[in-house]
Amino acid sequence: MRRFSEHTTARVGGTAGEWIVAHTEFEALQTLSRHPLPSEENRLAGRDTLLVLGGGSNLLVADAGFPGAVLQLAFDGISAEPDETHGGDVIVTVAAGHEWDDVVAWTVQRRYAGLEALSGIPGAAGATPVQNVGAYGAEVSQTLVDVRAWDRLHGEVITLSNEELGFGYRDSVLKRTTLHGSPRYVVLSVRFRLEHRGEDTPSSPVRYAELARSLGLEVNAAEDQRRAPLTDVRAKVLALRAGKGMVLEAEDHDTWSTGSFFTNPLVGEDVVSTLPEGAPRFPALPDVDGTPRVKLSAAWLIDRAGCGKGFGADLVGGRASLSTKHTLAVTNRGEASAGDLLTVAAAVRDRVVERFGIELHPEPVLIGCEL
Repeated sequence: MRRFSEHTTARVGGTAGEWIVAHTEFEALQTLSRHPLPSEENRLAGRDTLLVLGGGSNLLVADAGFPGAVLQLAFDGISAEPDETHGGDVIVTVAAGHEWDDVVAWTVQRRYAGLEALSGIPGAAGATPVQNVGAYGAEVSQTLVDVRAWDRLHGEVITLSNEELGFGYRDSVLKRTTLHGSPRYVVLSVRFRLEHRGEDTPSSPVRYAELARSLGLEVNAAEDQRRAPLTDVRAKVLALRAGKGMVLEAEDHDTWSTGSFFTNPLVGEDVVSTLPEGAPRFPALPDVDGTPRVKLSAAWLIDRAGCGKGFGADLVGGRASLSTKHTLAVTNRGEASAGDLLTVAAAVRDRVVERFGIELHPEPVLIGCEL
């Protein structure tokens, strides 16, 4: 019987009642048609008959497992065609099950600019719009055109445009309509619009200061002057991520995680004013009601709350801890259970609340468990 510990990057989680591997979109649609969207009451209670699995990089499943059916999206494929509406650009279409970093590598190799700063992120392409995956100043929403998805409510394939997806920081309509891991929409394929100016196509403007400095770019220069060769940007991003244990490596337990366990908090100016002067803060879009917000660094808050690298090992017999390279990842040190990871995460959350009065929220989807 298959276990989630064998199919997730955190390497924890029990078995499923049924495990279905869809090698084609048609096979996925056959399974999806047999599992319509449950009532909201059942979804809120965590009672769905279906769990959709891509790369397993943003998923934490209870040790008891999941009693329903797991649909593993294993179909891949990638293609590109000229964009007739934007001269020089290309539209890249990617199947939901395609490994994300292979997508980025494919585009960089062909001199298509727009995804290079998202190198090294584990998981499948179909999951990237759900969380509006981002890193080093880039987000998939910046280049995404639309997604094809199965609507479990109406039992049909639909297309959702970038605007209809309502992207926010680590957020989208896809995520907001998912309740306790029960999705209304299941992504089948994704389309991106990328720049292509031939063999000399430079990267998109580098927006993240750490990355810009590592590439020898002036951080405060105009956007057109903050570009570099695509291969250089990808190499630097991979190096920076590897230094933080954020590139999967079977022998490195710092990479046995869900990636960043907590999202960076979005707060009002009143909260910012209570923080020490040196606390990192970044611009953010206003709240839905127009209230100004500021994005804080979860890693900084965690570290300043007394949860340094390796924190939490003593709480669970050394089986889990914060990464020894980066305070944002809760890691499996080899023999951890889902409960061990949650124990460490809860201790981190509580210390940040105690020190700063700010509650951190988990980024991964929690199935059969809660923080």
